[in-house]
Amino acid sequence: MSQEWNIKSRAHVCSICGQALEDRSAVTSALREQPGGYERFDSHQACWKAQVRDWEPFSQWDGIYMAPKKEEKKEALKKEDAGEILRKLVTLDDPAMKNVVYVLAVMLERSKILVERDAKAVEGGIRRVYEDRKNGDTFVILDPRLRMENLSEVQQQVVALLSGTKTLGEVAADETAPEAPQEDDAQHQEPAQEGGASAH
Repeated sequence: MSQEWNIKSRAHVCSICGQALEDRSAVTSALREQPGGYERFDSHQACWKAQVRDWEPFSQWDGIYMAPKKEEKKEALKKEDAGEILRKLVTLDDPAMKNVVYVLAVMLERSKILVERDAKAVEGGIRRVYEDRKNGDTFVILDPRLRMENLSEVQQQVVALLSGTKTLGEVAADETAPEAPQEDDAQHQEPAQEGGASAH
């Protein structure tokens, strides 16, 4: 597991006292970093405050517990939405897709589907903790600090996934394909005229 991202579902009972969490009650959620991934805690705020811990959370936030509701069966969609694709990519845990995963997460945040709860600087980028506003699932996503010149290409890949014109496998293959060798531009540039504008 690369552990560049991770997803944890919200609990429906207090992680400390074991009692059921009540609908629309205040809860404290936290992530504990472990060698094999992240351990998630959801608890009554009073239980969290009263608990004695010998460890510091990787991330911690207060929220409102929303009990799951049964939804009517909807007609299956031909195209997957951004949330479904993000979940599949997180499950696959393919480092080659880290840019696509991050752009999808940002799209979902802008659409008010995810909310950012925390951010931690780590080697290779920033780990951002997102929570699904509807079901409370937590996504730990690596922000690879994309360069502007790379953003357009990644956005095109995301659009291709959402439109169904490319599969996850095809996009992953694009990401891992070696770049074509480029000739040294300096050898082919006309020398700048004295007093004129440089090609660079």
